[in-house]
Amino acid sequence: MKIAGKLIINSFALAVVGYLLPGVAFTDIFALIVTAIVLGIVNTLIRPVLQIIALPISIITFGIAALLINVSLLWFVAFVVPGFSINSFQTAVLGSILLSLVSWFLHRLEKE
Repeated sequence: MKIAGKLIINSFALAVVGYLLPGVAFTDIFALIVTAIVLGIVNTLIRPVLQIIALPISIITFGIAALLINVSLLWFVAFVVPGFSINSFQTAVLGSILLSLVSWFLHRLEKE
């Protein structure tokens, strides 16, 4: 049940990002759910490896490299998942930041 709750929260956070940012689009609810699943898998398996590899650069740049990793992975998911699109790099940066904030807020609400 814990996985289903996280999936619902991540799907809702993605829907909020898609609603607030005009450059982020989903064709339907199925694309939204598939995007949440793929993003969860990518964040679980690929992101930790990339962050360990980029740790020295991330320390030197005060975390900017970690932000760029998140943006790159979000853009990669948009490339892989049909029905999910991001128009520009600037939109991907804003989408990544907004997705992190909304997801963090919703997960904090769930714990309380």
